[in-house]
Amino acid sequence: MAGGLFSMAHPAITLSGIAGNIISFLVFLAPVATFLQVYRKKSTGGFSSVPYVVALFSSVLWIFYALVKTNSRPLLTINAFGCGVEAAYIVFYLAYAPRKARLRTLAYFFLLDVAAFALVVVVTLFVVREPHRVKFLGSVCLAFSMAVFVAPLSIIVKVVKTKSVEFLPISLSFCLTLSAVAWFCYGLFTKDPFVMYPNVGGFFFSCVQMGLYFWYRKPRPAKNNAVLPTTTDGAGAVQVQGRVIELAPNTVAILSVSPIPIVGVLKIEVMEQQHKEAAVAGETRRMAAANPDGAMPEVIEIVPAVAAA
Repeated sequence: MAGGLFSMAHPAITLSGIAGNIISFLVFLAPVATFLQVYRKKSTGGFSSVPYVVALFSSVLWIFYALVKTNSRPLLTINAFGCGVEAAYIVFYLAYAPRKARLRTLAYFFLLDVAAFALVVVVTLFVVREPHRVKFLGSVCLAFSMAVFVAPLSIIVKVVKTKSVEFLPISLSFCLTLSAVAWFCYGLFTKDPFVMYPNVGGFFFSCVQMGLYFWYRKPRPAKNNAVLPTTTDGAGAVQVQGRVIELAPNTVAILSVSPIPIVGVLKIEVMEQQHKEAAVAGETRRMAAANPDGAMPEVIEIVPAVAAA
């Protein structure tokens, strides 16, 4: 792009480059909420460092590509910013990650961001002839741009297994979708296939991530059950939103999945419907006979609830 980022000699190129920089700026800042959560918990929990290591590698590759190609200031400016941000994320991750995750992250970093990048630089400058350097380096950038979009999909298995989107960065997925559109336009107007093509795949993968988020965003409550978001405190009593449940003695609690300590309630764990009905009937008769006022006990079935995202 001759003339720099703010030249209006080619308005479509300039505007798409500015839009790509603004949206990519938001993309790089999208994980801030994730790291604030890490800071509050003083732990990385189930978050993976892979997207940040891959994004850092992509940024340094695009900086190298912009320098070799020249006249690509929008690519140079945003990836210089991204390089600093992703490096900060990795340092922050290392500060709070458990030892095993920390060692794994360092291995990824030295293997990809140091060794692999050094190999690309050496091959580009000393093996590939100058007329073919842009094409070679552009092909490498294209491949790893796709890796940046695919990297967050590494948690799909966890999302499907847990039916939870806690570790799916929806803000990042949304920003990546907008970024893919902006950089596709920039590549189209500058006739740069190495910028244009990876953003087609990026748009697709980002839409898949958002689709997963909205599919698993809310739990589907079980039918005909009283669902209580239960946890246990140190004393073993059930808590709901910080309050201990103390059901009346004239109550039968049927726990369908696992026995949870409840103050003053006899717990019955059953697996099959016919056994459940027999247990309820037998316990109801026993408690009715023991109750001097003759009131029938209330039957409540308690099932674990999935926490809303």
